[in-house]
Amino acid sequence: MQILKNHWQLISIMVVLFLLWNTPLVIPLKILIVFLHEMSHAIAAILTGGTVLDLSLSPNQGGHVISSGGNRFLTLSAGYLGSLILGAGLLILALRTDFDRQILALFGVVMLLVTLLYIRDWFPLLFCSVTGLGMLAIARFLSLEINDMVLRIIGLSSIFYVPYDIFDDTIRRSGLRSDAYMLSEEFGLPTVFWGGLWMVLSLIVIFYCMRFAIGENSNIQIGRFKRDKTP
Repeated sequence: MQILKNHWQLISIMVVLFLLWNTPLVIPLKILIVFLHEMSHAIAAILTGGTVLDLSLSPNQGGHVISSGGNRFLTLSAGYLGSLILGAGLLILALRTDFDRQILALFGVVMLLVTLLYIRDWFPLLFCSVTGLGMLAIARFLSLEINDMVLRIIGLSSIFYVPYDIFDDTIRRSGLRSDAYMLSEEFGLPTVFWGGLWMVLSLIVIFYCMRFAIGENSNIQIGRFKRDKTP
């Protein structure tokens, strides 16, 4: 009961997301998580010495990154876990700092830069441009509380979506040409092995993220505070 009392807002967001998860209202959030997934592939490719040639998203919540060079194992492995870590990081920063405007504005700038550098298809061009500009507008003109809420929703959506996506793409439909399928082709071991490994790692990340957010360590503070924030 104490958790419900202290973290009613966070729990309310999770309940609303759960109830709306299979409705059209949540599709933009799902596509945004796919963007984080594809951006994680791109970051891994660049950090391991490769080059990103193209990044794309589709209206049916798919996407791809075409890259050259870099560490193929790390690049393929980065998508699900990278998007989960980015989402969990956004949630923790929203809960524990007052830098919500700056964080959301930085997110918007990153989306616009990725659009400018790597996106060529009309749908991701439109989606990422509108979303990036929308984030900048929210950061500039709306209240700190709304910025905080937007980051919480994005973070929680990632935490919900990534494990489900791992299960659906790599375990339930193991024949789908997913990241795990390509990893199996190039490095051996079945698709379900890589999917299962990513599932376990994702649940560990989620456990520690939520423990930090609403558990016994939830009073840890990051950065300089202008006011107290209620998770």
